[in-house]
Amino acid sequence: MKFSQLVGPRRSEVVTADDPIPGDHEVLVEVVACGVCTSDIGPWLDHDPAGPPVRLGHEMVGRVLAAGRDADRWRAGDLVTGLGGDGFATHAVMDANAVLPVPPGVEPAHAIGEPVADLEEALSRTPIAPGAHVAVVGLGFMGLGLVQLARRHAPGLLVGVDPDPARRRRALALGADLAFAPDELPEEYRAATTRATDARPGIVLEATGATGGLRTAGSMVRPFGTLCVVGYHHTGDAMMDMDLWYKAVTVVNGFCPDRTRLVAAMRRALDLVADRRFSYAPLITHRFGLDDVDEAFRTMREAGPDFVKGVVLL
Repeated sequence: MKFSQLVGPRRSEVVTADDPIPGDHEVLVEVVACGVCTSDIGPWLDHDPAGPPVRLGHEMVGRVLAAGRDADRWRAGDLVTGLGGDGFATHAVMDANAVLPVPPGVEPAHAIGEPVADLEEALSRTPIAPGAHVAVVGLGFMGLGLVQLARRHAPGLLVGVDPDPARRRRALALGADLAFAPDELPEEYRAATTRATDARPGIVLEATGATGGLRTAGSMVRPFGTLCVVGYHHTGDAMMDMDLWYKAVTVVNGFCPDRTRLVAAMRRALDLVADRRFSYAPLITHRFGLDDVDEAFRTMREAGPDFVKGVVLL
């Protein structure tokens, strides 16, 4: 097998090793596609060259080559996606209880289960009723995914917020009713009024992963509304806006540490993919080979107007 490993700041190398052997509850897959995730940008930027190499990639789609003794429900040739690691490789082992079949007829790069499972699980704990006024703050990959997933709950108004005009245009194309830059929000989305006439959204989904975006999202929620923090806030302290307390806002932590819940959410999300109610097609904008992992991270970090999501294809 070949795999990419991180050997220094922003520097990876491809090496060769024996194929891994699946354990009793594992499957060995030939990796077909692996998404490039923002949660890996920190190690890629700062890896200590004096430390051991680090392997990245956890958004996998692969074809089963072999199954462990207690994973015999999977057969060689099955195309699966799920929760795993070390995905920037030609081969990987995955927990047989954390993979699901890719829907028939769906391109592997458009069937990556882990990211959409994260979004679906967060939304499962966020009460979006038909007719609700919903806002998505941050219209990168995660935010645009949330626009698609929120749309199916039949909101009365779905608003996207992002400083990038290209991202706002994408959100409108994917079903948002309105899209604004943060500093161009209408006054009624900024001003505090009585609850009976408050025009701010009752549900706000934050997908920026940045303190400024979290602040914007918090300011938009009307009294007794819900703020779901989906963005990946992986460094520093995100200060709580105490106005949320005074507004009696319910704050939902969009992160889920439980694999069972994530696999259940992934099953629901893949059903949506199969039914063409969620699509990666407008989100996967860049494709890379195994030798181009560093370029994939550079492209993601620069995030030009044509970028949404990159995937490494094997």
